[in-house]
Amino acid sequence: MSARRDVAFVMAEYGLSERQACKLLEVDRSSVRYEARPDRNGELRKRLVVLAQKQPRYGYRRLWVLLRREGRGVNLKRVYRLYREARLGVRLAVRKRPKRLAPAGLPPRAANEEWALDFVSGAVAGGGRIRILTVLDGYTRQCPGIEVGMSIGSRRVTRALDRMIARWGAPKRLRCDNGPEFTSRHFLAWCEKQGIEVVHIQPGRPMQNGYLESFNGRLRDECLNANWFANLAEAKEKIEAWRKEYNSERPHSSLGYRTPEEFARQCSEPTSTMKAIPPGRPCEWMDRTAVLAGKGTPMVAPRGRALARCAPPCRKAITRRAVPPGWQDR
Repeated sequence: MSARRDVAFVMAEYGLSERQACKLLEVDRSSVRYEARPDRNGELRKRLVVLAQKQPRYGYRRLWVLLRREGRGVNLKRVYRLYREARLGVRLAVRKRPKRLAPAGLPPRAANEEWALDFVSGAVAGGGRIRILTVLDGYTRQCPGIEVGMSIGSRRVTRALDRMIARWGAPKRLRCDNGPEFTSRHFLAWCEKQGIEVVHIQPGRPMQNGYLESFNGRLRDECLNANWFANLAEAKEKIEAWRKEYNSERPHSSLGYRTPEEFARQCSEPTSTMKAIPPGRPCEWMDRTAVLAGKGTPMVAPRGRALARCAPPCRKAITRRAVPPGWQDR
């Protein structure tokens, strides 16, 4: 508007034409001749604001539907443009995650040094949802217990842990996520009373509790997806049967294909050789997971292959191969 006033002043005072005045002031003639168009969206904008005030949690699509119901043949993109200009956007509540440092420390080196806790969801035949509290020893990979229920709060979690501690002994620390059951005042006070350290993993980092995540995957694949639960009682019975089978019968790959009970029994023997591969296994070398975790002895690699980034082979593990006849003369 100031440029148009300047052009009008020069034309009135010095008698110049519009073209000469625009050239002198370096103003485009279309800007001087521009006439504002009437706002044809004024009524629509007012009605949109009224609807948004009446329904503050409606987005622009629902407001557009309300306008169409009133008989206004308005385009969705037009409503969106007016919606943005009026700053009517719905503010989404962003969940505030607690900021935690990565849990420090080495992996557990003895039984009952660290237990891991987490929840798994399931369902019964009637459509009801069930929650499953899983507990795992991070060293022996034994499962002290699984709690199944429709709703499991922090007080039920502590009652289940009391029963497990009475049978298996108390752990030194508990590793869990930042769920409300594990961050409640009751749970933290119970852990402090028991003298148990609580280690919370970082939000969004489930692999900081990787042993239990793997266990939960086996539970879902071998039990929850393979069975049909008619009711809660049947779910408890079948899940408990699977837990006992997991501890006493199921071979564990990271334990040298031994069961967790067998591995825990060998750990308790002071003179145990702790062989990582059971007799009769066809493979001549093992996965490095057991070696790096201190749970086994590395074996000799076949001819022409080397175990990269692995500890030197133990002499007890070296076995002499039978030399075929006729090879000694070569």
